Amino acid sequence: MVDLSVELGPLRFKNPVLTASGTFGYGTEFLPYLDLGELGGMVSKGLSPQPREGNPPARITETPAGMLNTIGLQNVGVDRFITEKLPPLAEFDTAVIANVFGETEAEYVEVCSKLDGASGVAAIELNVSCPNVEHGGMIFGNSPAELARVTRACRRATRLPLIVKLSPNVTDIRDTARAAEEAGADVISLVNTFVGMAVDVKRRRPVLARGSGGLSGPAIRPLAVYMTHQVYRTVGIPIIGMGGIVEAADALEFILAGASAVQVGTANFVHPDAAIRVLRGLATYLEQERIATVRELIGALGEGDRA
Repeated sequence: MVDLSVELGPLRFKNPVLTASGTFGYGTEFLPYLDLGELGGMVSKGLSPQPREGNPPARITETPAGMLNTIGLQNVGVDRFITEKLPPLAEFDTAVIANVFGETEAEYVEVCSKLDGASGVAAIELNVSCPNVEHGGMIFGNSPAELARVTRACRRATRLPLIVKLSPNVTDIRDTARAAEEAGADVISLVNTFVGMAVDVKRRRPVLARGSGGLSGPAIRPLAVYMTHQVYRTVGIPIIGMGGIVEAADALEFILAGASAVQVGTANFVHPDAAIRVLRGLATYLEQERIATVRELIGALGEGDRA
């Protein structure tokens, strides 16, 4: 037997495989396909103060080795999540992480404050790839100063471990990683989707109703692994890596690059049990390589020292 448990600051997962926000619903939708109790953790859809219907269709399209989406953060709202979606998850031995977003700092704080008192939430993940309407629609995560401001506010609003999910659509992701760490983040997760566009050449119009969308899937994995390694060598707090993970070898790339855990996202649309496949593949790899614990592999590229 190999030891798959990992520790990320105040968080401890029985294994390093989680599911990514926006790709796994609220967890129970996947019960026909897997045992949630096998997962190290799951991350909810992004939660806002009030329910959101999301964007009009078309809002998702396949691309070579990936997909574009502009769902628009459709969700039931934090109150319904706490009363309806969270209780059924209590019977499963897996960490539930609530993803949070807002269009203003006050909205982030409101959702974090409500989750702080909710039973069964292991941590909060901040989605900072949202427009700050108080500052001209600027994306929180594109500015280190704005990211730090909202992180500090959320840090004051909750005692739960705080994960900050970084956007890759920045000049240098190390700057936003440092800002998150200095503002009180316990963990950093990366990367969110890259901005992209698909064009219908017959109609001469964008495929997605809103024009652009977020690119995810295997197409972004080399970029995400590179950014993970950059951040690993920049900050001292733990990292959760994601971006195009389909099989165990993909997860191992992130772990060797410095991630203590990974999130499986787009692959869930192809194989609903993708995260379990990755998990079992990791266990097999460790057994075959006679590695006692997955923790031995974290940052094991041997390329320079960590911050």
